[in-house]
Order: sequence, then structure tokens, then C-alpha cells
Amino acid sequence: MKLTPKLVIFDVDGVLVDVRGSFHRSIIDTIHFFTGRRVTYAEIHQWKNRTGYNDDWRLTTDWIASLRDEVPYAEVKSRFQKFYWGTKGRPGNVSRERWLVAHTRLERWSRRADLALFTGRTRRELRHTLEGGEANHLFRRAVTMDDVAKGKPDPEGLRMLLDGISPQQAVYLGDSIDDALAAKRARVPFLGILPRGSEAHRVRAAGLRELGALAVLHNVAELEKFWE
Repeated sequence: MKLTPKLVIFDVDGVLVDVRGSFHRSIIDTIHFFTGRRVTYAEIHQWKNRTGYNDDWRLTTDWIASLRDEVPYAEVKSRFQKFYWGTKGRPGNVSRERWLVAHTRLERWSRRADLALFTGRTRRELRHTLEGGEANHLFRRAVTMDDVAKGKPDPEGLRMLLDGISPQQAVYLGDSIDDALAAKRARVPFLGILPRGSEAHRVRAAGLRELGALAVLHNVAELEKFWE
């Protein structure tokens, strides 16, 4: 199988950026704050194997509700943000993020096709990470949760990025059920990204294939195997 995309669209979390120490850690910290329970990274992947949880604030809110009396979404979001961004005198979990793909590789890809981002992050979260990785200028366009009326698995964001390009001239790389569903609904070819031997791979690989993933790669660099 070979692809000749004019547009390569990436999810960010788990695809371009390792977020186990940032977003995932903030889920764990927030649940512990409200319930006293220390949940695990493996349990996070069980929750993320369901549709509708591309929003980590919603996932955390519903998880807390399953453990104790419900806490309002806005209150959970506020506490989550403190763990993620940090407070005065205390660095946030965002400082633990790291890029999973070399800038030189992204730069090489940008000379072969237009690169774009479709993420469930806010614009502020995305801007912070892009500026930290010096990759901002390599992406033609980015769609965040602030830019759409409906988030993943709705295909609105992918359709915005296509902007007249045939869906078959694009490819979307993501790691979640909602990524795969959005691609399927937009008729955009999809490649799953799940690290070899990881809990995410064990839990989600079969589901991504069932939703039409052309392949499930172990890291984003393997895209080159399919790119003519």
C-alpha cells in the first residue's frame, strides 16, 4: 500500500507529542484531588477506548462521577488546568511534554506535502507546544477545539482542513477511536499511531482497524513506509 497525499493531517497528543506526563498526569492528579483515589495510566486507556472522550475534561468529570458524587464540569476543568499549567511557584505538568518526531523530519515532510493539525487541544495549549518545539511554521493550518462547533468524532475539523481537496488526497494520523471515527465520516484515509507494546496498542489497535485504519503504526515516523 502506497499513499501520495497532498495533505497530511496529524492529531497532536500521542502522535506528535508524548502527553503521558502532561495531560494524562493531569487526569490522574485531578481525580486524586476530588476522590483521594490514585488511578492508573492503564485505566486512562480503558476510558479512551470509548467514543466521546477526546475532551480530557469531560473524561475526568465522568470518571470522578463514577467514583463519588458528581462534580460540575467547570470545577473539574478549573482544577485540571491548575495541574496542567501550574500555579505560582509550582510548574505545571505541561513542562513534561516531549516531541515524538524530529523537527528535521517534519521539515522534510513539509516539502513533500502540506502539513496540518486536527486536535482536541485548545488554541492556547497548541500554541504553547508548537512554539516550544519550533515547528509552528511547518503546518499550513491547524484546527483546535476552539475552532469547531462540534469536536471529534465529528468530522467538521477535517472538512475545514480539506478546503476543496478531495478526501482521498489527504491522510489523517491519529491514536484514538474518535480520530478514526472522524476520518471515516470525512472519508479521509486513516493511519493509527500506537506505540509497540503499549497499553494503548493492546486496548485500541483492533478497534482502529475495525473503523477502517489502513494500518496501525508504532510511531509517526513509519509514515514514510507508506508514502510514495
